[in-house]
Amino acid sequence: MNAPAELPVVVIGAGPVGLAAAAHLVDQGIEPLVLEAGRTAGAAVGEWAHVRLFSTWGEVVDPAAEKLLAPTGWTRPAPATYPSGGDWAGLYLRPLADVLGTRLRLGATVTGVSRSGRDRIVDADREQQPFIVHIAYADGREERVLARAVIDASGTWATPGPAGGSGLPALGEKAAADRITYRVPDLGDPAVRARYAGKRTAVIGSGASAFTALAYLADLATSGDGAGTKGVWILRRGISGSTFGGGEADQLPARGALGLAAKAAVDEGHADVVTGFRTGVIERDTDGRLVLVGEDGRRLDAVDEMIVLTGFRPDLSFLDELRLGLDERLQAPVALAPLIDPNQHSCGTVYPHGHRELSHPEPGLYLVGMKSYGRAPTFLALTGYEQVRSVAAAIAGDMDAADRVELALPETGVCGGAGLFDAPDTERADSGGCCAPAPQSLRLVAPGTVGVPDEAAPPHGCCGS
Repeated sequence: MNAPAELPVVVIGAGPVGLAAAAHLVDQGIEPLVLEAGRTAGAAVGEWAHVRLFSTWGEVVDPAAEKLLAPTGWTRPAPATYPSGGDWAGLYLRPLADVLGTRLRLGATVTGVSRSGRDRIVDADREQQPFIVHIAYADGREERVLARAVIDASGTWATPGPAGGSGLPALGEKAAADRITYRVPDLGDPAVRARYAGKRTAVIGSGASAFTALAYLADLATSGDGAGTKGVWILRRGISGSTFGGGEADQLPARGALGLAAKAAVDEGHADVVTGFRTGVIERDTDGRLVLVGEDGRRLDAVDEMIVLTGFRPDLSFLDELRLGLDERLQAPVALAPLIDPNQHSCGTVYPHGHRELSHPEPGLYLVGMKSYGRAPTFLALTGYEQVRSVAAAIAGDMDAADRVELALPETGVCGGAGLFDAPDTERADSGGCCAPAPQSLRLVAPGTVGVPDEAAPPHGCCGS
């Protein structure tokens, strides 16, 4: 790409990976322009401020960002301790945003990206044109800026998966919106706590966020104001040895502890578990409670509330005039998808990767962070930091640094096999997949209150996602 070097690199999103991208660009002598739709840096992280990460401070601070912060006297909190989302945003992301100063614009929503004077179909001199980025500000102003490259680190927080078992909202899901949340609720908030206290709540999802929600409900059930609180954990598949994650094999101990605690507490009775259930319809009974009807016609007892934690998906709408190279299943870059595909991956490490795996037919465009994984559930903050280190080096023309791998990832503890929906039992056993097919029911007590962040780690496991 031959866009003028004096133009900035636009970074979309001021979350952990977007701010790290800006820090790496500054380190390369390149001016970033970070555009954040929220009113603060780390706005999405702030929405799960009550949830504790299962990555330590030593794993969620980017080296280039720490270098940028050092002159301010900033020091990293104790590396072996676990921050909450609020800690991560308040003690790291916002100080980093302050250092970036006018390189960051808040309340700035990117509504479209294209090539200057070229829509999607025009080939002539395309790569010689700068990117043009359209911005809508919170005060109603609009602007367009030119950029030499675009790094989209906008994440997937704004586009959660539905309760419906086929990737589409269940019939009646939108009409039941007043009883559904797609985030782990903050039961420390009195108003939110009152919503779930003494109620029967369905939790749909199979990963760490679901464990966390069940943990919060279990804690509420055993507290003085929560008598009668009951969870109903709904799994789209069966129970197997891998349902509760990587356990002791997980090199992120706090994440492994979530699954181990859930498995150890299965007979305590704080939640009923329904397996092999894929929601097709959400109805209301005569009392206004919600009745879930499966795609197979099964009807569950009514619930008062639903917590839907079925993962997230990328919003690609504002990139529609650009030429993307995305895998047809994961919506991740084509070269990256085979490295992270839960249809094929068994438990283990996702290989470190950089600019080459993140590139698109549109030179100079990179999707990074959680968004680069599309619908895959195995993302870690460490992965995103390595991505943007490589991408910044590539934009700067330092291909030796861009191609160098500078990261060793921990075991993810997430199993593959999501594509084996209708495979027979014997085929599942041989495949290394993680989910057994037979519907079961059991009792589950929630584990402790250790949680999962949005960008730091997957919101769910691969099964039933």
